[in-house]
Amino acid sequence: MSPLPELRYPSVPQMFARAQALAAREPGLCALRQVGVSRAGRPLHLLSVGQARRAVLVVAGAHANEPTGGSTLLVLAERVLSDRELRAGTSWHFLLCADPDGASLHVTPAPRSLLDYHLGFYRPTGAEQPEWSPSVLPPDRLPPETRTLTRVIDELRPYLQVTLHGTDLGGSWVQLTKDVPGLAEPFAKSAAELHIPVETGASDAAGWPASGPGVHVMPGPDSGVPYPSMPDDARHSTWYHAHRYGGLTAVVEVPMWASDLVDDPAPHPEPEAALRGLAARLLRDAREVERVLAEALPRLEGVDGPLLRAARWALELIPGLAEDWAHTSPAGTTMAYVGSVDAFGRRLPLRAAAMLLRVLREADDRAAPRLERLVAAWCDAFAQRFRARWVPLEHQVEHQSRTVLVAARQARERVA
Repeated sequence: MSPLPELRYPSVPQMFARAQALAAREPGLCALRQVGVSRAGRPLHLLSVGQARRAVLVVAGAHANEPTGGSTLLVLAERVLSDRELRAGTSWHFLLCADPDGASLHVTPAPRSLLDYHLGFYRPTGAEQPEWSPSVLPPDRLPPETRTLTRVIDELRPYLQVTLHGTDLGGSWVQLTKDVPGLAEPFAKSAAELHIPVETGASDAAGWPASGPGVHVMPGPDSGVPYPSMPDDARHSTWYHAHRYGGLTAVVEVPMWASDLVDDPAPHPEPEAALRGLAARLLRDAREVERVLAEALPRLEGVDGPLLRAARWALELIPGLAEDWAHTSPAGTTMAYVGSVDAFGRRLPLRAAAMLLRVLREADDRAAPRLERLVAAWCDAFAQRFRARWVPLEHQVEHQSRTVLVAARQARERVA
C-alpha cells in the first residue's frame, strides 16, 4: 500500500463551524438550523442555500465509518453558494451529519493505512443506523435520527435526495431508487479522469438492473433479494421516503483505497465454486473472532456499549450470509462481482474484530495483543489481495461532488 500524505476528514463540530461561517457570510442566501437531536442529545443541523420550492437534499454521515461525505457536503455547499446557475429555481439543503453519535465513535480522521482505519473503526448495528433502521424496526421504535431525516424529507419534498456514502477499499458506484437517464456517462468519465475504478459488480447492488457501468437501479418492492438472510432491505430504507413526493434517492459511493480488480466485467470461470470458497473463509474468519470473544467475555462482565454491541451484531450476520453464498445461485457471475463479494467477506469479520479490539484495549484485557495481530494480518492481506492504492481525498470529494451535480441536473429534467 502506498504511503499517504497527511489528510484529515472534518469532525462534526468542524463541519458545524464551517456551515456557521457560510451562513454568516451570506445571510440572505444561507440558513443554518437545528432540525433534531440524536439519541445521546447531539444536535442535527441542516444548512439551506436558497428558498425555491424545488429542492435537493444532500445527506452526509449516515454511516459513521464513511467520512468522505462530510468533506463533499462542505465543498458542494460552497459551490452552490458561489454558482448562481446551480441555485436557479432550486434550493439546496445539507444535513451535516445524520448520525453524530456514530461519528463521535469512529476515530480515524487521518488514516495512513487500512490498519489505521480499522484501529479506530465503528459502524453501529442496523437498528442504530438512521437510513437502515426502518428495515429492521417497527415505526414506533425508530431512533430519533431516522425520525429527523424523514421529517426533513416531509418538509422539503425533494425531487432528489442524495446520500453520500463510501467504501474502505474498492471502487465507485451509484445506487438509484429510480433511474436517472444521462447519469452513467458523466459518472464514468469523472471516475476515469480521477483514476477511480468503477465497481461494476458491487455486492451491495447484487442482482439489480444497471443503466450503465456502476449505476444500479434498485429493484421494485415485488422482486426478491440476493441475500435472503440479510436484515437490511434497501426497499424499506429511508431512501424510498422521497417517493411519496415524486422524488428519488441517489446513493453515491466512493472508495478511500481503490482496487482495479473490482471493475473487470469478464465472466468468472467458476463463480459458484468461488462463492462457496468465500463462504467457507467467511465462517472460518468469524470463528477466530468468536473464540477471542468467548474467551474474554467472562472478564468483560458488566461491559456493554455500542462497540461491543456492533461487533456481536456483525458476527451474528455471518452464518446466514455464508449460507446465502454457498447455496444460492450467484446474483452475478463476473470477475468484478466475485471480487466485490471477496472484499465483503473480508470486511465483515475484520470490522467485528476491530470493534472488539477497541473494547478489549479499553478494558486492558490480555486478549487484546492477540486480536491486534489478527486485525493487522487481515488488513495487510486485504490490501495486498486487492492491490490497494490510496485515492487522494481531493479526488474522492471531486468525483462525489461531480456525480451529485450531474444527478441533480438530470433528475431535474426528469421531473420538469
